[in-house]
Amino acid sequence: MSPTTRRLAAPFAAFVVGLVALGAAAYTALAPAPRTAAGSSIGGPFRLVSGDGGTVTDRDFRGAPFLVFFGFTHCPDICPTKLFELSEVFRDLGDKAPRVKALFVTVDPERDTPDAMKTYVASFGDRIVGLTGDRAEVDAMVKSYRAFAKKVPLADGDYTMEHTALVYLMDKEGRFVGSFDLSRGPAKAAQELLRQS
Repeated sequence: MSPTTRRLAAPFAAFVVGLVALGAAAYTALAPAPRTAAGSSIGGPFRLVSGDGGTVTDRDFRGAPFLVFFGFTHCPDICPTKLFELSEVFRDLGDKAPRVKALFVTVDPERDTPDAMKTYVASFGDRIVGLTGDRAEVDAMVKSYRAFAKKVPLADGDYTMEHTALVYLMDKEGRFVGSFDLSRGPAKAAQELLRQS
C-alpha cells in the first residue's frame, strides 16, 4: 500500500463509520414506534358506582355485548336523544338478549350523584345503567375509551359539558367492536346487538 493510499484510508474509514452511525441514528429517530396492544385499544377495566350506590366494574358486564355512552344529566339535547334512541333499540330487542345493557357514564360526577343518575335513566328503561364515581375514576374511563369531556363555563356562572357523542359497541369480552350507529333505526341496530350476542 503506498503512503498516499495509507494517508487516505484512515479518513475514509472514519467517514464510512460516521455514515453508518448517522444512518442508524436516523433510523432510530424516524422509525415508527411499535404499537402495543394496550396502546392501540379502546376500553378496558373500570370501577364506578351504580345508581344504587354499589360498586360496579367492567367484569360485571362481561358475557354479553354492551354499549357505552358518555354524557351528563344536565345535557339539554344530545344525551336525552341518544338515550331515547337506545331505549327504542332495547324495546325492539325485547327478550331476545336479556343481558345486553347500555352504560350511561357521566362526565359530570360533581353534579351526577348515584341518586341523580338513577332518577335520570329510569325514564329510559331498565336496560340503561347510569354510572358515576369520583372525578379520577370517571376521567380514567373517559381516557381509556379515548373519549373527550370538557367543562365549559356559562355566562350566568353555571357550566355545561362538551363531550363525545359516540356510542361504543363492546363485545362480550369487553373489547371494542366499533361505533354503534343509531341512525339506521331501532330494528337494524337491535339486529347488530343480536349478532354480537
